[in-house]
Amino acid sequence: MSNKLWGLDLGGTKVECVVLKSQEEPEVLIRERLYTEKENGYRHVLSRIHLLVNQVAEKIGESPTKIGIGTPGTLDPLTQNLKNSNSVELNGQPVKTDLEQLIGVPVSIANDANCFVLAETHMGAVKNIKPNAEVVFGVIMGTGVGGGMVVNGKVIGGLQGIGGEWGHNFLDESGGSCYCGQTGCVETVISGPGTERYYEQVSGKKLKLKEIYQAYLNDTDEHATATIQRLCHFFGKGIASIINILDPDVILIGGGVGNIDVLYNEGIKQVEKYVFNNRLETIITKPKLGDSAGVFGAAFL
Repeated sequence: MSNKLWGLDLGGTKVECVVLKSQEEPEVLIRERLYTEKENGYRHVLSRIHLLVNQVAEKIGESPTKIGIGTPGTLDPLTQNLKNSNSVELNGQPVKTDLEQLIGVPVSIANDANCFVLAETHMGAVKNIKPNAEVVFGVIMGTGVGGGMVVNGKVIGGLQGIGGEWGHNFLDESGGSCYCGQTGCVETVISGPGTERYYEQVSGKKLKLKEIYQAYLNDTDEHATATIQRLCHFFGKGIASIINILDPDVILIGGGVGNIDVLYNEGIKQVEKYVFNNRLETIITKPKLGDSAGVFGAAFL
């Protein structure tokens, strides 16, 4: 039996396929992508995935024996239908079952945040920094806030498929209403839009997060300073809650907001302040693989 790992990253407009040589030697043998043409409906998206798999199989002269798929959203363990995906044509559909019938091999599906953590654990930052890590948590801080976790090298999706959904825990009322129906979620407080919204509230001006951060670095705008200090404060409280529950070896900070360097000094000081321990042992770091993490992680499923 082949040791090659096949992964698909199913996004909003494109699907990408990667084949890795093996788990022990995760060398990229091929990467290909196609547009999903999702405007043509659910069945057409499945046909495009099937076409991509066939094209890759023809090029490497070998068909998959199983495939991992990473995608926004979660496979509901009870109904086996996809839920919470921003690709709405997939929601409520038995994606796993239908693809297994179409392609003819077993399929594993996980949230893209979990795939991000899985890839960084097996071939990214975690492998470099702490290869024997047992518990790894990954945070994606961007337009939204998500999370995923890997324990002993495997994704922990949970009973309801919502394992790692840190972004929709309560953090602070000032975040306001969240699309999920709750108020003050982590996502509303420390996401990019949440941070920009706070700056507009205190300054009366609209700036992008990069501009706010630059003004903070230049020390030219008291409202920018207050906004970034607030971000670090709530980053610390939110991350400390993860550590207090999971006590992970490593926490990865991905997404656009995760590129703000002050989080790795002032933000970590705030984590230290709120964690239930007299010192912080958990390594908090940036990821290594960038946009490739999703499709690589899917292969490791």
